[in-house]
Amino acid sequence: MKFLHKGYLAGPIIGALWALVMAVSLGVAISFATGHAARPAVFGALLLGLATGLARAWGGTRWLTDVVAVVVALALMVLGLGALQFGQAFGLEARIVLSIVLAGAVALPLNVILREIQIGALTRHEFEAAVIRFLTGFGYIFFTAIVIIPFYVMVMTSMKSQQELMLNPLDFSIDLSKGWHLFDSYYELMTRFHFGRYLWTSFYVSVLTVLLTLLFSVPGAYAVARLRFAGRKVFSRGILLIYMVPMIVLALPIYIAYSMVGLRNSVFGIVMIYPVTTIPVALYMLQGYFRGLPVEVEEAGLMDGLSRLKVIWKITLPLALPALASVGLYVFMIAWNEFLLAFMLLDDPSKFTLTRGIASLNSSEIPRQHLMAGAVIATVPIMALFLGLERFMTRGLTAGAVKG
Repeated sequence: MKFLHKGYLAGPIIGALWALVMAVSLGVAISFATGHAARPAVFGALLLGLATGLARAWGGTRWLTDVVAVVVALALMVLGLGALQFGQAFGLEARIVLSIVLAGAVALPLNVILREIQIGALTRHEFEAAVIRFLTGFGYIFFTAIVIIPFYVMVMTSMKSQQELMLNPLDFSIDLSKGWHLFDSYYELMTRFHFGRYLWTSFYVSVLTVLLTLLFSVPGAYAVARLRFAGRKVFSRGILLIYMVPMIVLALPIYIAYSMVGLRNSVFGIVMIYPVTTIPVALYMLQGYFRGLPVEVEEAGLMDGLSRLKVIWKITLPLALPALASVGLYVFMIAWNEFLLAFMLLDDPSKFTLTRGIASLNSSEIPRQHLMAGAVIATVPIMALFLGLERFMTRGLTAGAVKG
């Protein structure tokens, strides 16, 4: 690999690879946004990247890199060798603008990626730093794409009419001229399919699951972390055993047992079984946090005459609020997204949770946009909750990592 430690080789090669990444990314973005094909061309992208990378390594200035990228992108477009091949729906002005946008998307990041690259020999540090910056940028784009694209397709499909989906099922653009009719699928879900009731059922089932989980896991985790009793280590190490067993293995016995005792097809039965899946992981998370709390504070409370229960209530739990909040949020997300048990145990539509209600939409008789709208309704609340409380969740999970 030492032969690559030359600026006139490393710069163009990294530039070519980056241009190819950006051509694919921009082509996908344009196709999704407009509904018209914008295909990346490998040869054109490599030429654009080679020229831009060489300009950066040779000149070492931002303006030269930017100018070369724009000129080469426009020249390739005129010659029909552009890094993006546009369909007939794109006029000349649109092609020029998009070619300039692509040139900027190539040149601006390359100014950062290749900032230490010179035309001559490179040190190992300079070469590896450029490669790491390239891989970092590629990683950001790749993982952002695999997260955003499915959600984007889901949202755009939910705003289509049945006629639009029949005409072009791969058109994920949005027609703003439809106004409020974009949300017809959501309106029908709330009125015709009673998704408001499913939302409420999932909400209070998730809240009850959180309360029951904390009610049992807090004393259990505290006992494992603080008290001394026979079998404590075995219990501590075996907490996650039930969580490691796939739920599909337990689903059939649970179904049979619930059918025998009459708990199948009842929300009460769901509320009883959900904590079974969440208590082990909550115990595991909380015991680590309790071990990280200073034991001297609790000993001081005991010396002041407080009972063990009062020490837990007045001292330990207030100190553990960040952990309790993070565990509660995690358990809420598990209960909100749970599908297998709800699918097996609930048959009455009036008792469906949200995930079970979405499964009922997966039918050839129900338009696909309704299924996508249901998925959006299920995803957005929990996503907003997580993004809003994410910093508290992170703080709670890491606060007990270091004792002191």
